Amino acid sequence: MGKELFDNIPSKVGDLLSDVRNGKVGLPDLQRPFVWKDSKARDLLDSMLKGYPIGYIMLWQSPEGYETVSKIGTNDKTYIRPDYLVIDGQQRLTALLAAINGIRVKDKNYVDRAIRISFNPLTREFAVWTEAYERNPEWIGEISKVFAADDDHNVSKFRRQFIKDCNAGREKNNKLLLTDDEEETIEANLNDLLNLSIYTLPTLRINSKATEEDVADIFVRVNSGGQKLTEKNFIETLLAVYDNDVHDKIDAFCAASRIPKDGTSYNFILKVDPSHLIRMAVGLGFRRARLRYAYMLLRGKNLEDGTITSEEMKVNLEKFKNALDKVTNLNNWHAFMGLFADAGYVNGSIVASTNAVVFCYVLYLIGKYEYKVQPIALQKIVKKWIFMSTITYFYTGSTESEVEKQFADLRSVTTADGFVSYLDDVIRTRFSDDYFNLTLPTYLASAAARSPSWYGYIAALNVLGTPMLFSTATLAAKMLPGASGDKKAIDKHHIFPKHYLTEIGYTSDRDRNQIANFTYLDYNTNIDISDNPPADYVSRYKEKLGDTGYKKSCAENALPEGFENMDYPEFLKKRRKLMAGIVKKAYLKLCE
Repeated sequence: MGKELFDNIPSKVGDLLSDVRNGKVGLPDLQRPFVWKDSKARDLLDSMLKGYPIGYIMLWQSPEGYETVSKIGTNDKTYIRPDYLVIDGQQRLTALLAAINGIRVKDKNYVDRAIRISFNPLTREFAVWTEAYERNPEWIGEISKVFAADDDHNVSKFRRQFIKDCNAGREKNNKLLLTDDEEETIEANLNDLLNLSIYTLPTLRINSKATEEDVADIFVRVNSGGQKLTEKNFIETLLAVYDNDVHDKIDAFCAASRIPKDGTSYNFILKVDPSHLIRMAVGLGFRRARLRYAYMLLRGKNLEDGTITSEEMKVNLEKFKNALDKVTNLNNWHAFMGLFADAGYVNGSIVASTNAVVFCYVLYLIGKYEYKVQPIALQKIVKKWIFMSTITYFYTGSTESEVEKQFADLRSVTTADGFVSYLDDVIRTRFSDDYFNLTLPTYLASAAARSPSWYGYIAALNVLGTPMLFSTATLAAKMLPGASGDKKAIDKHHIFPKHYLTEIGYTSDRDRNQIANFTYLDYNTNIDISDNPPADYVSRYKEKLGDTGYKKSCAENALPEGFENMDYPEFLKKRRKLMAGIVKKAYLKLCE
């Protein structure tokens, strides 16, 4: 057995929370979203009061070389840099800090809030705070009030006042006053509540000799609360240690991407996560795609010779910050998001991979800042790249390897024209005649609910400004967020309705839910067609639109002429080819 990289040293909850507050233990989650529901914090406290185990805490002793780090948290700390970083147990410690010490946290929408847990000293019950518990004299509205009475005198004073208020409430409601036994129960349970601070948590301390690769590997292998921990959580922890301003900037940008206000990062495509911005900054600043490179670089590792120095850390952090400034520049961000919409992806519901947004943005910024491509040429090539990469699964699967290869290819490109030509060459290779004639129809032979091929077809309709089937309204206009009011403006409809297909012998959803059997209809048209057989509803719309208008609508929506009288398998085969043709037509329009 290899030498252990950790020590098992049990810690008292009160000591851990004190160390977090004074900065000895770095817990950056106070600035990051707290994902637990309040009920989970309540259950955590209840388990502790009952003496149940609640897992363990994992800390990493700050290794040598962490010389220039910022303070953790928003309040002043005794420790300029932490002696330990919390690697596992962040959510539990955050919950305890918030509930016991009254420290506010940020929720998943980055809104500042409190975690208030109530306690009944007579019944030993915990509850999530409500106005009813706050007004009930037999409940302590927030347990933080008990822990705020931090010496014997104040705790005794708190207990006497609680008993007094409890008796006043009973007297008001014509109930018997507290008995001596009940008063003793209250005292005992308040003491037990306060003794949660001496609850012992198993604490694994990884020593400073462990490298960041060791710690990240341990971190990723450990399960916490049933949720697999990830590299991105570890990197966010390091960022909060290295430079809290950078950490706060990332969080602010992510928070604003969820708030529809002018002058923010809000957009219709992507709810930004810190890992997205980290990937973008590392991709732009260091031409690296793998997330694991982020913690190596921030640790001060030279990726060429493997050495780690404080000087390299300073250089890398500065380079990271400069790249992050460009990534979070709102002019860059919204200009790029406009290109995504121009490429047909008008909202995030039809973007199958967030990696497509992340790495397309990196390419856009590389083209703008490194190669200084003229704006019109850059916009054109990036729109084509977005369209190609999202439909061809370019950023699905071994994404990091594909992007690493692309970065390697670009090392030999030195001019703006060379950059545009390189991307054009890749696009033409992917968008070959075989792709449109064979590959794409094959990908469309699927019943997958989230398919880049289906979404690419929808994007193509948006690029072409195509009206929906049997309608004058464009699909793009109806797909914009906020376009639907109280009801959905459009519906995804079976061209050969499911009920009809069942009646003629197609009982499998895989057969009935083929991509080629779908189209979008406006709400009223969908209601009108309902479950009617194609031959029935087609006759009505031929009469309504006229022969020319009907044929035009079918052609624009990739419906083969006379589809209503076709056998279902024949219809699917012909429509897949027509859908691929629509995608090609949209691509050629983007090339104009």
